[in-house]
Amino acid sequence: MNQIAEEQVVATESALKRVAEVLRGEAPGSFLRISVNGGGCSGFQYAFDIVPGPEDDDLILGDAEARLAIDQVSLDLLKGAKIDFVDDLMGQSFKIDNPNATASCGCGTSFSI
Repeated sequence: MNQIAEEQVVATESALKRVAEVLRGEAPGSFLRISVNGGGCSGFQYAFDIVPGPEDDDLILGDAEARLAIDQVSLDLLKGAKIDFVDDLMGQSFKIDNPNATASCGCGTSFSI
């Protein structure tokens, strides 16, 4: 992890709290991986997966309880993004405010650049 990359993607306190809650029920040392894949109704989509650990070149966000990993390819598409967790009338979900996205779908998990 390098300092420049860490400053480019931010996880809010609310997101880290929810990640810690999710990981409590998983194997020790597990991470929540956030990645960007091709697909979805807008061209790219966010994916959230529990993984046993990070890869060597992952950006790591969080702490000992809230562990987030983002791969280098996805990081290029997430530069400057803010990862949040919202609980509102529409339900609970992770929300990514991505300044690189020029359009997104109604569900908030698909975007285009």
